[in-house]
Amino acid sequence: MSKQRKAVALISGGLDSMLAAKVIMEQGVHVEGINFFTGFCVEGHTHAIREHNSTKPNRNNALWVAEQLGIKLHIVDVIEEYKKVLINPKHGYGTHMNPCLDCKIFMVNKAKQWIVENGFDFIITGEVIGQRPMSQTKSKMPIVSKQSGADDLLLRPMCAKNLPATLPEIEGWVDREKLYSITGRSRKPQMEMAKHFGIEDYSQPAGGCCFLTDKFYSAKLVDLWKAQGSKDYELDDIMLLKVGRHIRPKAHFKLVIAREEGEGRFLQGYKKDFISLYCSSHPGPLALIDGELSAEDIYFSARVVARYGQGRDAEQVDITVTEKDGSERVIQVKPFTKDEVPNEWHV
Repeated sequence: MSKQRKAVALISGGLDSMLAAKVIMEQGVHVEGINFFTGFCVEGHTHAIREHNSTKPNRNNALWVAEQLGIKLHIVDVIEEYKKVLINPKHGYGTHMNPCLDCKIFMVNKAKQWIVENGFDFIITGEVIGQRPMSQTKSKMPIVSKQSGADDLLLRPMCAKNLPATLPEIEGWVDREKLYSITGRSRKPQMEMAKHFGIEDYSQPAGGCCFLTDKFYSAKLVDLWKAQGSKDYELDDIMLLKVGRHIRPKAHFKLVIAREEGEGRFLQGYKKDFISLYCSSHPGPLALIDGELSAEDIYFSARVVARYGQGRDAEQVDITVTEKDGSERVIQVKPFTKDEVPNEWHV
């Protein structure tokens, strides 16, 4: 009997990686999934924190895809290692702060290490030629294969017929004729494939599942680096960038103001790390202050917070100020008007 081959599939939670794994599973290959946690993935964070999309399931799509496929998923924490990729990408950034090509090289390299350590034979990705301008072009795909060290152990089932044959195809571990030749940004071929496989529910993230492709998030990250004077971050830093309204009235401090109840509950978990403000005389949001503040700065911030509560039109509101040690005091302020909170303050 011939040996059953084993492959690890990079599972992002999107349709392409789901279909790529399914195509190879259909050929009798044992497939397991791998998902690298960088801290910047959209799934499982703001989708679960915020409540405005309550009609949509709050799920981690990578875990959900693995469950639908019936495969094991290995989630690997690469937060610290990924810093080098983001802070100094060899191939530069995309439209925003997304180092897509360096990111793909990094993840495929980690997958290559994983298959060596775990006795697997090759790697699967859901890449499609022409779908992502920075990393998924015909000229960039060989760069990923070579610089990751995966070489011809990297198989892209969705567009394999448009690329040179890989070792799994040459050795007959998979049948090249049963692979695909999808190109371009249209999702119609993938939707037809999903229908063929009986897949009815799947994620369709616009711009991918990474916050670094989002211009608003990227602006907040750049602001963070500028304020602290260095390109560095901790997990709590990048988590807070995903949540709330970020306002920097002055260079030395920033307000993070909850936009809804779910975000308010999330920010409660950081009250021991920041001075926090909330309106105690009218319904309103919780806010955190990041920076070194004078008494004048706190009063100023209280007026900003009052602007975003239901007391915005009142002559005076009570703002409770909570220090990091839990001590509280109440100050009375007149809310800023809309025109007194210029757009330039919004990060």
